[in-house]
Amino acid sequence: MPAATVKSLVPGAKTAGKEIPSTDTALRRTCSWNALEGYDYRWLDVSFEITASDEAAKKEYQQRVTEKSGGGPVPGVGDAGYSVVNLSTESKQETREGVVLIRASNALVVVTYNGSDFETKKAPSTDEINKGAIKAAKSAVAALRPGGSG
Repeated sequence: MPAATVKSLVPGAKTAGKEIPSTDTALRRTCSWNALEGYDYRWLDVSFEITASDEAAKKEYQQRVTEKSGGGPVPGVGDAGYSVVNLSTESKQETREGVVLIRASNALVVVTYNGSDFETKKAPSTDEINKGAIKAAKSAVAALRPGGSG
């Protein structure tokens, strides 16, 4: 993930990110970034999952899209893309989370981006979270291409 993307989406986070342990590193690798800047909290999680074939990736993509209702297509990224944003409230604190799923050949890229404002107890706008998640997904997919930077 380019440092500029991390800095714009998760102000105050270390740009190197933190790799999340996986039960199968040959299949899945995940990295996350999070930071609290003042009262503004952001979390970004990017996961790369490699399947045995394009067909297997298509099947897995369709299954996951079916599970995540209420979203919409993300055109122009990979072979297929889908985005959904949800708002949750716990103890009067709002958090908005966007999930973007991209299929690129035999790879699935899953981006989770969320945020909260601990001073106002409000969440960032749907638009801000959705655009941020899509921006991260574009950067992640670009890193899959030969010579891609990530």
